[in-house]
Amino acid sequence: MAITTCIFDAYGTLFDVSAAARAAAAEPGNEALAETWPKLAGDWRHKQLQYTWLRAITGAHTDFWEVTKSGLDWAMEAADLTDPELRERLLALYWELAAFPEVPKMLGDLKNAEKQTAILSNGSPDMLAGAVESAGIGDYLDDVLSVESVGVFKPHRSVYDMVGKRFGCAPDGVLFVSSNGWDAAAATGYGFTTAWVNRAGEPVDRLPWVPQHILPDLTTIPDLAKSL
Repeated sequence: MAITTCIFDAYGTLFDVSAAARAAAAEPGNEALAETWPKLAGDWRHKQLQYTWLRAITGAHTDFWEVTKSGLDWAMEAADLTDPELRERLLALYWELAAFPEVPKMLGDLKNAEKQTAILSNGSPDMLAGAVESAGIGDYLDDVLSVESVGVFKPHRSVYDMVGKRFGCAPDGVLFVSSNGWDAAAATGYGFTTAWVNRAGEPVDRLPWVPQHILPDLTTIPDLAKSL
C-alpha cells in the first residue's frame, strides 16, 4: 500500500533536545555548565526516557513536563550543579527547542507531495504547541498528537493506535519516523513502515523488531515516502 501519512516523533527527531543545554552554556555566568553541558544534556535525555518507560510499566502516568523536570534534576545533581536559577533557565529553554535545520524543507516537500503529516509524541500538548510555534513548523503539520489522550507513554500500543483513529489509515499506509531506535522498532512491530533517524550512528537495539530504514538525518524522508 502506498504511504499516505507521515508521522514523526518530536523530541530528538524534529526538535534538537540538546539545544537547551547548549544555549544555556553559552550564556554569561554559566561557566560551570559550559564545561559539562554535553554530559548534562545526555543524562537529562536518558533519564527523561527512562522515567517514561518506568511510569508506563508501573501505571504511574504523569505528563511529560514532570518527567522532563525530574530528568533534569537527576542530571544536575550528577553534574554537581545546584544553581536554582540555572535549572529554571534550562527548563525555560526546553520550551524553545530549535528544529533540526532540514525539518522545514522536509515537511514542506511532504505537503507538496500531498502527504498527511503529524507529530506523535510523549510530549504534553502545551509543550508540543510551544515547540511547534517556536520552530515555525505549524503550517506543515495536519495534527499534533500527544500521549496525554491515552494516558500512557510510548511504546504502548494504544499510542500508535492514535494514528489510525485520527487519519483513518491502515498501518501499512503510515511512514513512522523517530530518532529513538526503540520507538521505531516498536512501531515496526505495530505494523507501520518505519525509519530510524540515527544521527549518532548508534547500534541497532536488540529487540524483537528492527527499523526498516536507517537514515543519518531527515533530508531524504520525502524521497523515501514517495518510493514506498
